[in-house]
Amino acid sequence: MDTSESHGVAKVDRDADSRRSLFLEGFHDGIPIALGYFVVSFTLGIAAKAAGLTPFQGFVASFFNNASAGEYAAFTLIAAKASYFELALMTLVANARYMLMSCVVSQKFAPGTPLYHRLLVGFDITDEIFGITIARPGRIAPFYNFGAMSVALPGWACGTALGVLAGELLSLSIVSALSVALFGMFLWVIIPAARKDRIVAALVGASFLLSFAAGYLPLLADLSSGTRTIVLTVAIAAAGAYFFPVKEASDDKKAEASSEASASKSTNTLVENETERD
Repeated sequence: MDTSESHGVAKVDRDADSRRSLFLEGFHDGIPIALGYFVVSFTLGIAAKAAGLTPFQGFVASFFNNASAGEYAAFTLIAAKASYFELALMTLVANARYMLMSCVVSQKFAPGTPLYHRLLVGFDITDEIFGITIARPGRIAPFYNFGAMSVALPGWACGTALGVLAGELLSLSIVSALSVALFGMFLWVIIPAARKDRIVAALVGASFLLSFAAGYLPLLADLSSGTRTIVLTVAIAAAGAYFFPVKEASDDKKAEASSEASASKSTNTLVENETERD
């Protein structure tokens, strides 16, 4: 074997070792996420059981929709005998933020990252996996996400299946009590944000009141519960975005960030010049 061939083999070995190392890092970071997913998805399994799903159907639903809000909305619509169109539209609205997260993560990939790698990573973008991915400095590699996904996704799907199974084995009173955990989960999501921002708190309160009133208003009351949920979700979110837009950073902060970037660039240039002189 000549020198060029030996260098090629060494490069392949290094690439394989790097991919394996990144995968194991992601797997390690995904373990606590998987444990949290298991607990939350178990309560979603109770909702899936109430909607009439089997353990296998609950597993498949969670495997292809790793999102608590979107999946709970889907189970609610299934239980309400909503149409497929309503189900697809509500899932799209509830999970729309993941499209933005996927765009952000995709921009951090190296330019030559294959499209199918980007699609696989986007398949299981969640709040938690997005957080650990963005926290990594510099360019990111998809194999880190694959490692996190390989443990987090089964944890979510298996938890849902076991929740459905528990709903079949336990009595109705116990299942009803466990269903309260779903409301606790969503309160845990909205209360911290509402405490930090009074506008969010007002919008949450308005959503409660409008959801109750929609069941009695002449036009909305004639719609199915799934359609009412879609209408209220889009209307309240649009109103909040229009009347209370998120303000951009102040000019001072922008100028400060720009000066820091210029200083960093100048420092890197000096280091490179010194290296060339040496």
